[in-house]
Amino acid sequence: MRRPILSQRLAEASWTTFDWAFQPFFTLVTTFIFAPYFVAAVAPDAVTGQAWWGYTQTVAGIAIALLSPVLGAIADAAGPRKPWIAALAFLTFAGCALLWLALPGAGGGTLLLVLAAITLATIGAEFAIVFNNAMLPDLVPAHRVGVLSAIGWGVGYVGGLISLGLVLGLFVLPEVPAFGLDKAAHEAERLSGPLSAVWLAVFILPMFLFVPDKPHQGLPRGAAIRQGLSQLAGTLRGLRHYRNQMRFLAAHMIYGDALLAIFAFGGIYARSTFGWDLLTIGIFGIILNVLAMLGSFLGGLMEAKIGSKRTVTVSLLLLIAGTVGILSIGADRIFFVFPVEPPAPGRGLFASPAELAFLASTLVLGLPFGPAQASSRSLMARLAPPSMMTEFFGLYALSGKATAFLAPFLIGIVTEITQDQRLGIAVVVPFLLLGLWLLSGVREPALHRDR
Repeated sequence: MRRPILSQRLAEASWTTFDWAFQPFFTLVTTFIFAPYFVAAVAPDAVTGQAWWGYTQTVAGIAIALLSPVLGAIADAAGPRKPWIAALAFLTFAGCALLWLALPGAGGGTLLLVLAAITLATIGAEFAIVFNNAMLPDLVPAHRVGVLSAIGWGVGYVGGLISLGLVLGLFVLPEVPAFGLDKAAHEAERLSGPLSAVWLAVFILPMFLFVPDKPHQGLPRGAAIRQGLSQLAGTLRGLRHYRNQMRFLAAHMIYGDALLAIFAFGGIYARSTFGWDLLTIGIFGIILNVLAMLGSFLGGLMEAKIGSKRTVTVSLLLLIAGTVGILSIGADRIFFVFPVEPPAPGRGLFASPAELAFLASTLVLGLPFGPAQASSRSLMARLAPPSMMTEFFGLYALSGKATAFLAPFLIGIVTEITQDQRLGIAVVVPFLLLGLWLLSGVREPALHRDR
């Protein structure tokens, strides 16, 4: 039964606020502000810090891999998704709030608490995404899934961009930071966690208020759990009947690992390579978020013309080129073989040849980042059986997380063994190549516009 047009548009707009609400966690905490700060100032040294950060993502990835399809199956049996999202959002909120405790050189119990907070916040965010994704096919007709998915990603990047701009404008650029923050104690970096928590609590409200949820199926909680687990067991036994879906899930499992690793370690790598301060890395983050935002909207238009699979394919090819480009650049060398003058003390913003080459590679890397994720989500929505949507999105999250511990784990191991952060990051390239090959064998269903 169709909803009134105004109500429908409000629901669609409110659904995108989920991405807006959660994106500062990924932008401020896991990529551009807190993660580089943790590696540079909280951990004993940059190599150890990159390894430890990789291990937090490893633990989160294992937890999500084990539980996401189970929770998805239970939610399908029970009906509503919002109660799950609320509980998981609170987990992310609490984890972000605790990051204020990450004092420079923190050790002992405080360091363990910070590492646990990062892990729990990541688990909460990624689980919440499972349930939010599963609401998409019930919200719009099949031919509009890709467009709304892309808009959601784009809106999310706008939220990340604005939150990053607020941090720079209020706490970094002024000689005296807002609220009397102490730059010497890195309070701006530490505040990125609580700021993300407050942002999440405020901006997730429209999704709860205006997006329709599935009705409760009338099952008691225990019966819903038993039915969900039984349905999941049946799905796993019958996966041989969903070979096309499984090929896509396998592809997403591999290239999804690479996407997460690139985003999680990009800021860390940039800061360690060039010695960027908070302002420089913040501006770099703004540039990357603008590119990802534009790429998300352009990807939605491209998907409407060429389909989800081809959009993901083009995105992965560009991601491979951009990643190789970034890895070819060091402080005193570009494209592996050409020596250049290293960055000089007191230099201007992005003044050295290596930094400019790094930004050029970022252009190639940033634009396809949003389309790769948005079109993957819409492709899953088109491939999943309607009656098993949340369950398949649980498997989709599983495919994005089943080996999500592997790329960060390998980055940590290779970084520790070689004492070279570049070689650690390089492990993502084979993941992208293998994921691209698996995706080539996926059959995308024809798009019908009769709904």
